[in-house]
Amino acid sequence: MLIIALVLLADQALKVWVKLNFFYDSAISILGDKGYLHFIENRGMAFGMEFGGEWGKLLLTLFRIAAVSGIAYSLCHMIKRGAHGGLVISVSLILAGALGNIIDSTFYGVIFSASSPFEKAILFPAEGGYAPLLHGAVVDMFYFPLWEGRLPEWIPMWGGDHFVFFRPVFNIADAAITVGVAVFILVQRAAHRREDPDRSVIAPRTQEDRTSVASASGTE
Repeated sequence: MLIIALVLLADQALKVWVKLNFFYDSAISILGDKGYLHFIENRGMAFGMEFGGEWGKLLLTLFRIAAVSGIAYSLCHMIKRGAHGGLVISVSLILAGALGNIIDSTFYGVIFSASSPFEKAILFPAEGGYAPLLHGAVVDMFYFPLWEGRLPEWIPMWGGDHFVFFRPVFNIADAAITVGVAVFILVQRAAHRREDPDRSVIAPRTQEDRTSVASASGTE
């Protein structure tokens, strides 16, 4: 689908550009002090969450591949049965985002050299990549510290702590997944009403109610 192709193209183009042109942990401003392109790499899940070392990384990549296969199958089934357009769009966004991050974790370790604060990565280095197949790191770059300060003292547990909103660094694929999940939740109820309109009819709860309905319909 066009949505999947566009998200994948934008996601991978930006990741490759950042990987080849940024030193690790370097940043440039795009919205003053409220938005940056800040290059980091994530060996875990979305928004920088880690998952259990090298074996965890391998299992996470394999899980992503299995999950994407299931999502792709579900999307094809939804399209064939004429599912609600909003649901198709939402699942397409989720699939595109998952595919974008799978490409990183599957292939980037093989095709790129390691990035560092002092050396930019090289595509297809002669000495080989920085990690084996399926062990690559996902490239993240969007950082929006919209508010930074100390939390009020009256807040339990975290009162007085330094706080940044929004702290996680993410990429286009992460954003597509998040938007896709939000759209899915918003349109799911409308899609159910369209596909099964009889669900909106509440069955009579008593014998008197059933008699009234039967009389009105002429079936008593």
